Amino acid sequence: MKTLYLDCSMGAAGDMLSAALLELVPDQEKFLARLQSRGIPGVTFQPEKSVKCGITGTHMTVLIDGEEEDEHMHDHCHCHEHHHDHEHDHEHEHHHDHDHEHEHHDHEHDHDHGHHHHTSLHDIEHIVYDHLKLPTEVALNVMAVYHEIAEAESHAHGKPVDQIHFHEVGTMDAVADIVAVCLLMYTLKPDEVVVSPIHVGSGQVKCAHGILPVPAPATAFILRDVPTYGGSIQGELCTPTGAALLKHFATRFGPQPLMRTSAIGYGMGKKDFPQANCVRALLGESVEIPATQTTSSGTAACDSVNAVCTSASQSGTGITTCSVVELSCNVDDMTGEAIGFAMERLFEAGAREVYTVPCGMKKSRPGTLITVLCMDKDKEKMVQVLFENTTTIGVREALFNRYVLDRKTETLETSMGPVRKKISTGYGVTRMKYEYEDLARIAREQGITLSEALLKVHMEEH
Repeated sequence: MKTLYLDCSMGAAGDMLSAALLELVPDQEKFLARLQSRGIPGVTFQPEKSVKCGITGTHMTVLIDGEEEDEHMHDHCHCHEHHHDHEHDHEHEHHHDHDHEHEHHDHEHDHDHGHHHHTSLHDIEHIVYDHLKLPTEVALNVMAVYHEIAEAESHAHGKPVDQIHFHEVGTMDAVADIVAVCLLMYTLKPDEVVVSPIHVGSGQVKCAHGILPVPAPATAFILRDVPTYGGSIQGELCTPTGAALLKHFATRFGPQPLMRTSAIGYGMGKKDFPQANCVRALLGESVEIPATQTTSSGTAACDSVNAVCTSASQSGTGITTCSVVELSCNVDDMTGEAIGFAMERLFEAGAREVYTVPCGMKKSRPGTLITVLCMDKDKEKMVQVLFENTTTIGVREALFNRYVLDRKTETLETSMGPVRKKISTGYGVTRMKYEYEDLARIAREQGITLSEALLKVHMEEH
């Protein structure tokens, strides 16, 4: 399994994460060219080498209309890391507030302040969906992260999400960081993302409202249910954008898993501390450890006779395990049509999965391996269907343990009709997808693409 581990022992910010992940990409120049072509208004990415405590990494600078943001852009920014009279600006290589939109919104003077215009969440959706040239998956991830931040701002300031606004210049910079991280994740395609407990810093920071505790309210809200800790370093180490990105992409939080590392990236902050001010990213393959099943400790149990799956009781994880029977046979004298028909009959009989693999057989003949997964109680019926509908004269059987996520289906009522949403949870993972048949129906009825149907449903839901 392709595993990405993020070491956040010095917190995290959007620019630090993008720099760390960029170092994992084999062809960085090609990726940067791809990133620059996404069309983020006025934004240019400029990675630079940086050294912290003797470690060389990358510092990601974001230029807005060819210039790095400076303090005059933030004179009206009610954002706690831009007064430059405290010690927490560890990650802001850009001297800007891209990761701190959360202090911009709870004020009446939202307009007519020179550089300090504001942009709503709806405006961000318009930019991301209508103007940026992003794959659908990346666009959805970008907006999911923004919704996470907006929800935290809403909670911190006591305002509805649709009344939350983001500082315009800071927003372009935040969009740049979030798009970069989401596109890097899309490019690297890890199967799981493990994040260390997050160092949030300690003490207090000054802002326009006065003195706030670390972590700031929006960051603390985002990181609820996530393992965090303080420490001796004074100041804010984890920003709202960094927190939202970690929360969105993390499969689970914990120590580095057993893995064979193939690439390491260091994303550097600007400020110097006794510790190397960086996010470290490790990419590699996880090493599997045989799982031990026990019913007495509350881990998943399984009735192997009836193949009944039993949900685990520990910590409400939703972990489920059961036994599954694998039946297989090889054939070298069937047409593709005949094999397809046999597969249909197996599914009709209750098979959980049926798949084929090309294989070589006796006398160098090309053949097909037919494999059926079913519950123990159904195996005799599956064997009967195999003998009736294939040319095989023998079927093999093997018994396996099967680990699955708990699954449920919700129905969303949309202006385009009901859409089913499949939700799977367990092992610290939550996955969601809309039912393909419902999206396909909408695409056909409205004469649009499947991706456009997906975006329409997503926007209506949120």
